[in-house]
Amino acid sequence: MEKLFTGKAPAGIVDLKAAIRYLRYNKDILPGNTERIITDGTSAGGAMSSLLGATGNYPAYEPYLNELGATNERDDIFAAVCFCPITDLEHADMAYEWLYNRTNKGARGLSPEQIAVSDELAALYPAYLNSLGLRMPDGTPLTDTNYAGYLKSFLIRSAQKARDAGADLPVDIGIELNKGFRGSTGEYVIDIDLDTYLDYVVNRQPLKTPPAFDAMNVLADRATPENSVFGDKEGNGANFTDFSLRKATGTPTASLGQDIKDRVYLLNPMNFIGDGVSRTAPHWYIRHGAADRDTGFEVPVNLYTKLVNNGYDADFELAWNRGHTGDYSLNELFEWIRAIVK
Repeated sequence: MEKLFTGKAPAGIVDLKAAIRYLRYNKDILPGNTERIITDGTSAGGAMSSLLGATGNYPAYEPYLNELGATNERDDIFAAVCFCPITDLEHADMAYEWLYNRTNKGARGLSPEQIAVSDELAALYPAYLNSLGLRMPDGTPLTDTNYAGYLKSFLIRSAQKARDAGADLPVDIGIELNKGFRGSTGEYVIDIDLDTYLDYVVNRQPLKTPPAFDAMNVLADRATPENSVFGDKEGNGANFTDFSLRKATGTPTASLGQDIKDRVYLLNPMNFIGDGVSRTAPHWYIRHGAADRDTGFEVPVNLYTKLVNNGYDADFELAWNRGHTGDYSLNELFEWIRAIVK
């Protein structure tokens, strides 16, 4: 009887790798060029697209692919299109609270217990951010002390692009324009107050409560889709960070088992870019809404920055006034695809 592979993470990315291998195995009878495979996804699909792009031919997936019965072919791709990718899940709670912590007592309106958890998570993020060794375009090390300014540069660029396209930028969301030019062709965005802008994002759509991703039994009896991703074959969820496991169990020294640590590792593209083992896609197109509250802006910004730091071609924008959506501005996307396949 044919064996059917079932289960949770990394099942999703394993299925997709098997599909890429199937295309390559049949390259002689398929139209098109299997050396020009481009993947596209939004949200969790954006995460899968980024994983396909980052983890080409990585050996640790091989046992899963063998169990599935995948053909013995390559699974690297040519380009990854990622709309609002929810990735880096083991650090996503920290990133979310580091960014949105500043809204906790205002627009976000958390309880004292939620604020305490938010504060704890936010305090953990700088160590991880600094460990990435990222650099700004001029070579300056990117750390928690200059990261807010770096993030603002993408928001400023996004607001200016919208202004150039004729959008009317609201005056009360923290945008600062050069003096004396409002409404004229010489008007441009020179700064943005991050606190005010994040309040604007929060007022558009309520934020997730902390922890946003690994929430199972931390402050309430609730779980997230991400808890289910790392659960078992019977559909039971699981914690995937030591922080939430310790909160859920009340054991300050609790730690994830090696099996789940390994599976979490295989679902984070940040672990593979520049590792010297994976064959990473040479071309990337990443879009994240400038009003998207489903994951912290740092997640796609870090993905883009690590790609560029390692010499990959990456086109990234925080798309103005977009929420958690994908496949917009398709003419721009298709022009990008035409350019890279020439």
